[in-house]
Amino acid sequence: MDLREFKGKEVVIKIDYAICGGAGECADVCPSDVFEIIEGKAAATNVDECIECCSCVEVCPVDAILHSSCD
Repeated sequence: MDLREFKGKEVVIKIDYAICGGAGECADVCPSDVFEIIEGKAAATNVDECIECCSCVEVCPVDAILHSSCD
């Protein structure tokens, strides 16, 4: 496990870089443009824009995203 943590004021998004394939589903589905694909991996570069819809968690094909608001 290689968790990268992205903290906002109220939200924490963790992405397991050991399994993230960078397919971009999280970036495609996010209505707030929280994610970018950087060097082949997802990054929550705009975490403060998150509306806590949990779409990123639901769409990730390898379950690499952990979201503080989505259990």
